[in-house]
Amino acid sequence: MENSVQQNGVCTSESVDGSRDVWSSKVSDSSSADHLVVMVNGIMGSATDWKFAAEQFVKELPDKVFVHCSERNVSMLTLDGVDVMGERLAEEVIDVIRRKPNMRKISIVAHSVGGLVARYAIGRLYRPSERECMDDSCARESKEDASGTICGLEAMNFITVATPHLGSRGHKQVPFLFGVSAIEKIASCIIHLILRRTGRHLFLTDDDEGKPPLLKRMLEDFEELHFMSALRTFKRRIVYSNAGCDHIVGWRTSSIRRNNELPKWENTVNEKYPHIVYEEHCKACEPEHCDLLDDNSDKVEEELVTGLSRVSWEKVDVSFHRSRQRSAAHSIIQVKDQALHLEGADVIRHMIDHFLTQKTDDSLD
Repeated sequence: MENSVQQNGVCTSESVDGSRDVWSSKVSDSSSADHLVVMVNGIMGSATDWKFAAEQFVKELPDKVFVHCSERNVSMLTLDGVDVMGERLAEEVIDVIRRKPNMRKISIVAHSVGGLVARYAIGRLYRPSERECMDDSCARESKEDASGTICGLEAMNFITVATPHLGSRGHKQVPFLFGVSAIEKIASCIIHLILRRTGRHLFLTDDDEGKPPLLKRMLEDFEELHFMSALRTFKRRIVYSNAGCDHIVGWRTSSIRRNNELPKWENTVNEKYPHIVYEEHCKACEPEHCDLLDDNSDKVEEELVTGLSRVSWEKVDVSFHRSRQRSAAHSIIQVKDQALHLEGADVIRHMIDHFLTQKTDDSLD
């Protein structure tokens, strides 16, 4: 059962499980809108966290996108672990595709821990190309042949916003711990008491039947889950990161960088995107060709950076350092609440303006 609401040309329906579908009322169900955009909330979140962004996407791309805001992982359910949430999200995406058989493309937009959940889910949803099926041993690792699909749909954009890709265990990866090593060590020991299984995954203290921590497993195709093949099959991978003021997720972990790779940006203002302070296109780099640039980096963090750098990333750095509400940067970058966090609207605008852009440099991957 669904309740539908129409306002200013945008239709929203909310199902019994709390998920939200958003589309243009000016475009019929049989229209050319064949691009499914799945928006994923972060820890203790809900589908309404992406309400503003979803409506902006549909207003600006009415004949292109159909937006689904996930809520299989809501509130306390976000403490069940990245893998459990990832399985739920995968099933939810399958259900949406069954309801909307006209969908041909798929993109993911995820906030905070939701980005890790999305990375897990696409590993479950990945479908290899025919060539991969014929020669699985070599084609899976081929950059040029990354032509698989996500549940039968062409993979377009994989976008994360303030996501702790390198986990939360390293120095200053959780800024509100003040970078004090003693406090960070204590936090890693007790985090499971607060964030339960999700906390273990974030601090890489999980040990499922002797397996490596989940975030390390997600650096490759592990058993039946094709984590890296799925990530590689997206035409674009973009990370939006708070360059300071985010007290929940540090800059390094959200931008997949070593400490000495963090850019020095000038204090200038882009009139169209006033809070976008730096943009960088990083080409894929195989481990044997990657220089270990930071001799002081944590060994596990170095492994995560190197592993994720095997695919190209577009990195967009954001700063709310001049905002009166800069302490809420983790929510502003998403515009979690339109009344409180509207300063982040230019970040959503930047996301939409670049959403249909294709890579112009094939050598990126």
